[in-house]
Amino acid sequence: MQPKQLLIALFICIGFFSCKEEEKPELEQLQTFLEPEPDKEFGFVLEDYVVKRDTIRKGDSFGEILERNKIGYPKIFNIAEKAKDSFDIRKLQIGKPYTLLCSKDSLETPRCFIYQPNKEEYVVINFQDSIHAYTSRKPITYVEKTATGIIPDGMGISQLMIEQGLSPRLAYKMADEIYAWTIDFRRLQAGDRFKVIYTDKYIDDSVYVGVHDIKAVYFEHKKEPFYAFEFETDSVKQIRDYFNDEAKNLRRAFLKAPVQFSRISSRYNLNRRIAYYGYKLRPHKGTDFAASIGTPILATANGTVTESTRRRGNGKYVKIRHNATYSTQYLHMKAQNVKKGDFVKQGDVIGWIGMTGNTGGPHVCYRFWKNGKQVDPLREKLPEAKPISDSLKVKYLDYIAPVKVRLDNIQFEDNKIELPSESETLTSKIQ
Repeated sequence: MQPKQLLIALFICIGFFSCKEEEKPELEQLQTFLEPEPDKEFGFVLEDYVVKRDTIRKGDSFGEILERNKIGYPKIFNIAEKAKDSFDIRKLQIGKPYTLLCSKDSLETPRCFIYQPNKEEYVVINFQDSIHAYTSRKPITYVEKTATGIIPDGMGISQLMIEQGLSPRLAYKMADEIYAWTIDFRRLQAGDRFKVIYTDKYIDDSVYVGVHDIKAVYFEHKKEPFYAFEFETDSVKQIRDYFNDEAKNLRRAFLKAPVQFSRISSRYNLNRRIAYYGYKLRPHKGTDFAASIGTPILATANGTVTESTRRRGNGKYVKIRHNATYSTQYLHMKAQNVKKGDFVKQGDVIGWIGMTGNTGGPHVCYRFWKNGKQVDPLREKLPEAKPISDSLKVKYLDYIAPVKVRLDNIQFEDNKIELPSESETLTSKIQ
């Protein structure tokens, strides 16, 4: 090839590679300015609407909310009629949030009403084309985490949890659900320490709604180790209990109290005399646990609801039959959360503290029957919870073996929270 031809070929190559290098920034620029995902909630693209959010106020009704937003009663009646098989619009509760998706024009006419009865569920009444209603749930994620703690001098476990940025619900569950009959959490000592594997619950992957459950705990009290592992003993009734590393049940059949962290305002007393009634003998066959109105009342044991009604001095109450020997009753409720025939598990919320019936202050009168006779539960030697069956014991020990190894390998730190790394597998489930 002639020198002149070589020189021309060289210039062509330089020009070719220069063009390629100039194209590169344009590709990078295209990648940088990708269109963002539209903001979605409740299954709707929010930018397609004018979004109005509020809460149900005293005196509000479905019709009044829509009328305030320029929808006439004939249409409101039609919407309510077609939606009633899916949702009863009379059940709107004060304080609960709702959202109106409105047209993006000068009228801003509502196209859809969304009501949130709780943090997880929402009810959609859509009337922008045809009228239809349905209930759905926000996506829920369960994230497994671990934490450790060492009890400092003069500090309780709940305060320690809060200072570590943990939910005090962890302390409540350990004190009332797991170690209620094993460790007195009111008498913990400085240097007592714990390791816990638990699951936190999130809505939409971002809204924290609390501790879902505790998978395993190691608690060292007065230098003595106490293991606890959660295990399902009845898949039909979804009953879960906590057992130690030798498969012994840590619970008793009954909780000590139907209200968490309450105080006893009146004991069971068959010789009670009250000045107001002229010091006449008026036996008190229940144990009163005082708490503020609205405090959850818990079933103290598994059983079937035999009564959920209102009667004179008892006010609103619930009675539960636990077996052929034991029954319990819970009086003066603000409202019941169960109905006759329901099966309830220990710790389920069956109602809320109130002042219905004959009562001078907010409390629950807890009554306890043994063989048809009312007795003092605080003086009874209550039975232990049902032991694990022989057929399940082998399965249980196989199940906890790797969990115990993991628990033992968690290192105690100076009250630090150990979060899982990105490489760890998180226990998560979308509903």
